[in-house]
Amino acid sequence: MLLPDPMSAPSPQLLVAAAQQTLGMGRRRRPPQAVCLHLAGEVLAVARGLKPAVLYDYNCAGASELQSYLEELQGLGFLPQGLHILEIGENSLIVSPEHICQHLEQVLLGTIAFVDVSSSQPHPSICSLDQLQHLKALMAEIITHLQGLQKDLSLAVSCSRLRSSDWNLCTVFGILLGYPVPYTFHLNQGDDNCLALTPLRVFTARISWLHGHAPVLLYSFSVPESLFPALREILNTWEKDLRTRCRTQNDFADLSVSSEVVTLPAVAL
Repeated sequence: MLLPDPMSAPSPQLLVAAAQQTLGMGRRRRPPQAVCLHLAGEVLAVARGLKPAVLYDYNCAGASELQSYLEELQGLGFLPQGLHILEIGENSLIVSPEHICQHLEQVLLGTIAFVDVSSSQPHPSICSLDQLQHLKALMAEIITHLQGLQKDLSLAVSCSRLRSSDWNLCTVFGILLGYPVPYTFHLNQGDDNCLALTPLRVFTARISWLHGHAPVLLYSFSVPESLFPALREILNTWEKDLRTRCRTQNDFADLSVSSEVVTLPAVAL
């Protein structure tokens, strides 16, 4: 294991080495330096409660590789213990069980809105959680699963898997990643949606971390521009809450939230 410097935070070189040694699937598939540093920043943001989860999608590294990676970062003194790898389908998310349960409990109170983009609709429409009873049950199931994990103090990083054969993973991941307005659609209509050639307002939230390196992209999501006025209050509340959480930590600074309107010939969810 890489040795931490007890006098200072790990250098960028050590963070890059930790990722490339554990997540590299062969020498030619090692994550580039920029990817390694961004991933470390995202994971630290999860540990500090700035985002509920990180969806790992940089290469085909699985839960065991991610577990080794997080343990390396903990060995460097970079991360606290208690992080969890949650496998859903073929995907792995890095979460703080405490923070993500708090987030899901807030979602169950109706703090976010959903946009139905089913292909059968002429245009996107807003729906509430009360209209999506199956999602309420699903989130309650995830909370129960995470709260019921056996806490083995000998494990620096724990792992578990959730059955997801009938889940709309687009919607589930939107919730788990902390989007204030996740998309949803009817699974029996396939993966098509009604967002093609629809003006979308794309929000990005970035925050500074390592001096001389690119900011960490905390969030990136979109809402249909036509629905933006109706969603403005939810989006403003989300941004206010994010800024409040940013003030409770000292690892990151200079949060920037911006948006731009784009129109695409096709939108993959």
